[in-house]
Amino acid sequence: MTILSRLTRRGFLEGVGGGLTLANLTAATSAGELRDSRLESALDLRRRAALAQSRRKIASMKSNGDEKRYPDGSGCFTKGLPKGTHNEVDPKAYNALLRAIQTRSFSEFEKIPRAGGRRLSNPQSAFAFHMEGGDPHSFDIPAPPSMASQQMETDVSELYWQALCRDIPFTAYSSSEITLRAAKGLKKTPESLFRGSFSGSLKGPYISQFLLKSIPFGATQVEQRYTVPAEGSDFMTTVSEWSQIQSGFPPWRTVEYDRVPRYLTTGRDLAEYAHYDFAHQAYLSAALILINSSYRSLLNCNQYKSDNNPYRLSTVEEGFGTFGPAEAVDWIGRVVTPALKAAYCQKWMVHRRIRPEELGGLIHFTRTKAKACPLHPSLLESNAVDAVFASTGCYLLPQAFPEGCPMHPSYPAGHATIAGACSVILKACFDGTMLLSGSVEVAPDRLSLRECQGYSPTVGDEIDKLAFNVAMARNWAGIHYLSDDMAGLRLGEDVGLSVLQDLAQTFSEEFKGFFITRFDGSKVYVTPRGELVPA
Repeated sequence: MTILSRLTRRGFLEGVGGGLTLANLTAATSAGELRDSRLESALDLRRRAALAQSRRKIASMKSNGDEKRYPDGSGCFTKGLPKGTHNEVDPKAYNALLRAIQTRSFSEFEKIPRAGGRRLSNPQSAFAFHMEGGDPHSFDIPAPPSMASQQMETDVSELYWQALCRDIPFTAYSSSEITLRAAKGLKKTPESLFRGSFSGSLKGPYISQFLLKSIPFGATQVEQRYTVPAEGSDFMTTVSEWSQIQSGFPPWRTVEYDRVPRYLTTGRDLAEYAHYDFAHQAYLSAALILINSSYRSLLNCNQYKSDNNPYRLSTVEEGFGTFGPAEAVDWIGRVVTPALKAAYCQKWMVHRRIRPEELGGLIHFTRTKAKACPLHPSLLESNAVDAVFASTGCYLLPQAFPEGCPMHPSYPAGHATIAGACSVILKACFDGTMLLSGSVEVAPDRLSLRECQGYSPTVGDEIDKLAFNVAMARNWAGIHYLSDDMAGLRLGEDVGLSVLQDLAQTFSEEFKGFFITRFDGSKVYVTPRGELVPA
């Protein structure tokens, strides 16, 4: 095509009238060619990323079978739907929910009968697409334990012990009678009680350094002291209150708070943190702490391993929008919605797992012989359940939140899925092998911090501990099982890695790719071309 053929008659005449020269035409042509080349390159990149992600298989979508096993709906999440005397769900209401899920129709969801005023939490996000990373329906997780399984007894017993231990400071576990009983009942030591299985979870203070250290926030510092509930602020310890909440009515009791904000020192404190946090709060805080710490001189603009930052030895330029702090904080928020879409796909489309508070009702009705429910015998004989009855006069699982669980099914845990995804980004942006200096612990007054002697964790270990803290915080509230957390953490990792595969291809700088150590200790490598391979 010639230069003149690219111009319209009007454009040519306007050019002549304005004194258009051959040099001007040549420059315009070069600009046009560059523009076309850039757009073609951008399109090619999008095509390659989309094609690679399209090779993923759709998840198996296999449930634990409880929905078919118990056709009365007793094994599934039914909170907020019309109920009978012993929490039996109205079959028409549950069928309306299933019909809406099958049709994916907004109008069908609007037809679902409700018993109270609380609305279902975003079921249609289960069907949403996402333009970065793998499709939300392509991430597989194992089916959760069946309601009548031995594994369910382990999950639930831990929750009953946690409810009894909510007000015990983590530092007092070795001397508290109730935590010693809990450790014995769960076949743990007091030091390992309610901790994760990750490499850093059993070391140092229970709470991650990223939930203790002050957060640099622009021109100020945010001390991590929080307003927390007073001891003993438990809910749904009577059948009347429990029944009201299961029907979806708002709670009539409210939390009583301590007047003085303090550092997180108990399970109840941690639960309250995860009651009102925004989705990626903990991980953004961790990034801000790392960005503004001594890592600045070591990581060159605070991002990527020191031997993997293309700007680390440069005396001319530095990173910011790429390989820098702006990118790090953006990426942490960027993986939240794909993680939630993947989690909600599993929650609503596949598992619809019964929440712990609902299961507590089945335990209570069975133990009081009001109704026989299909539960594992060891759960009905649990020492933890008996201990709660001795404390409250009821077999229900005490809840830390007045409203109990959110209005969506239990499996997997949303907080845990976000934790897994955000942990991948933190590990991509910061050197996990470096030591986190200046470790602190909460002083006995709970209002101040002091140096934590002899504890120098790695950044990676503290990222893992932070992720587990936030996931387990929901268990401290009584609204998730440990198996919800573990599935969510793994799912979140998978989502985060898939997004990282797309992002790795967007740089003009030369770099080696991302090396990530997963929660289970396995290592993976995201190449600059977006391949995910074992490291």
